[in-house]
Amino acid sequence: MDEPASVERLRDEIEELRASRARIAATADGERRRIERALHDGVQQDLIALAVNLQLARGLAGSEDAGSYLEAACRDVHDALEGVRALAQSVYPSLLIDRGLAEALRGAARTARVPTSVDAPEDRYPPEIEAAVYFTCVRVLDAVEARRARGRVGSERGSLLVGVAVSGGLVPDSAELEDRAGAAGGSLSFFPAGVRGTIPLPQ
Repeated sequence: MDEPASVERLRDEIEELRASRARIAATADGERRRIERALHDGVQQDLIALAVNLQLARGLAGSEDAGSYLEAACRDVHDALEGVRALAQSVYPSLLIDRGLAEALRGAARTARVPTSVDAPEDRYPPEIEAAVYFTCVRVLDAVEARRARGRVGSERGSLLVGVAVSGGLVPDSAELEDRAGAAGGSLSFFPAGVRGTIPLPQ
């Protein structure tokens, strides 16, 4: 096989690998969205209805003991409901679906392990790109040990730029995050005090 043909074949294999990674990421994100919706529309709604019925029953209870048991049951249901909501958010946040990347990142910053600020535009992007950026930032914030962190997102020359910088700590390398960025056609670089990535936007 001559050299031009070998180069062309290698390019085809690389492109097929990238497309395969993108399909895997898209499938995983679709499954995450399905689970989040199932939790929100199914289990969560059932728990809400149960909580309402328990509150009504407590109001109608004739004895003091019955009222205390029903009150305890109400607290248990509310705790379970909060657990379901937290689980749904960790699987695939509704903010990312409904409000977009910037709002979802700000929501993640509010519950991050370290004080975190976010600088991101309100623009919407394709779901696979928003998911890649969001989960990259969240995974970094979950893993980092630092005094504070700052997430930044912006667009430049047809690409989305993403970065997380930390103060007083280190960002660990992650092959999983590199694969996530690669599945969206981008790249990710790790540095001692942060991570930077570029993801091309569709033309």
